[in-house]
Amino acid sequence: MARWEPNARERLVRAAIELFAEQGYEATTVNEIAERAGGLTKTTFFRHFTDKREVLFAGQEIHGRIAAEAIAGAPESATPLEMAGLALDGLASSFTKDRRDIGRRLRAVIANSAELQERSASKRAALSDAMAQALRTRGVSDLIADLAAELGARAFYGAFDRWTSSADPRTLVEYAREVFGELKTAVSALE
Repeated sequence: MARWEPNARERLVRAAIELFAEQGYEATTVNEIAERAGGLTKTTFFRHFTDKREVLFAGQEIHGRIAAEAIAGAPESATPLEMAGLALDGLASSFTKDRRDIGRRLRAVIANSAELQERSASKRAALSDAMAQALRTRGVSDLIADLAAELGARAFYGAFDRWTSSADPRTLVEYAREVFGELKTAVSALE
């Protein structure tokens, strides 16, 4: 691939995941990622990402925005859990079928690195915080917003794990609804 070809960011993500899966996160350099992405340069890499950890979490900054927009657009009559469910639907529907294999490989790379597990936990917390803030903006109290957002984030990541570890052809939205339903049932059993 020539340097001028479009989608440099996506090519860098795919190259990084391939290399991390082949030789490990720690052993892979930014130069190797750029070269694997079609002869790009280290400079091009750093135009898109702050470091090689961030390449694995590309696009996650958008997740909070998608969830918040879904909550903002929820009907006035929606409960906090219904709003979290709508956020979950919006977020899960943004994951296309081709993301499943990338997600599968990404999970394996993260599982083998404490540094990446820490970054993943941080990204998960950021998603929950974005959802909670959106719920607060809708007038939901702090504690209820935090709980509903945490259930939504937990459902998303649980669904993502199931979706990427299964050969079942269901979509991420279907898995997300299933996991969210299980969590709501579990919460009601606490009473």
